[in-house]
Amino acid sequence: MNEEIKNIVILVLQYSVVVKGIERKLNDAKFQTTVLTDSFDRIRDMSGTTDLFILYLPGDCSNKADVLEKLVYICDQVKRTGRNMIMIGEANDHPELVKKAHVISDFPWLDRPIEMDVLRPAIEAAIEGKTVSVGKKRILIVDDDPSYAKMVREWIKSDYQTSVVTAGMQAITFLLKNPVDMILLDYEMPVVDGPQVLQMLRQEPATAKIPVIFLTGVGTKDAVERVMALKPDGYVLKSTTRENLLKYLRGKVR
Repeated sequence: MNEEIKNIVILVLQYSVVVKGIERKLNDAKFQTTVLTDSFDRIRDMSGTTDLFILYLPGDCSNKADVLEKLVYICDQVKRTGRNMIMIGEANDHPELVKKAHVISDFPWLDRPIEMDVLRPAIEAAIEGKTVSVGKKRILIVDDDPSYAKMVREWIKSDYQTSVVTAGMQAITFLLKNPVDMILLDYEMPVVDGPQVLQMLRQEPATAKIPVIFLTGVGTKDAVERVMALKPDGYVLKSTTRENLLKYLRGKVR
């Protein structure tokens, strides 16, 4: 990235100690940083002297209509400027927000908590107009059992950026907008099951090469043979332990 000082505007709905910490770290990293907590109609006026916007989202915001309305307004305003914006929020909020407002998927997303060794290269890539590539690999968990999906996410979130969807078609919609490095896909789901999802993914050029690991609750020989006949990149029994799952993923996620 060019050595000249880059100007970043952090957009927040409510200033917090965490935002203050991000602002301080960015300043220490030689970025010129401004925080905007309201008057988001100023975004277009500020864009002339801004290299990148960062939107720090409040927690559990996907079910708050007033927050969603503000997020859509902010995204629309930034798009009009032609500038890029990194969104930082809870991993579980992202797929829900994208479902409700597709404009959100137009901007790169980072899961929080965020560290500077992840944020800084993402900022540099976003300013240069490149695809944001962060330190942790991204895994999408697809399972119609929210409790199980949440448990798996808790198991692996320290090693991987994780997102969760609970239906097959949600996975297709999410993946067409959000690049991932691997998919953990429930084999048995209602309406659109795992094999159907895998087939649809393989038919789309944008998703055809994403590694897919089936999650299955049945470990009999016949069941495993049915799973592997679909030629996924592997399978994991739902009865596995956290340690075994992490060991397995480390051998698969490149």
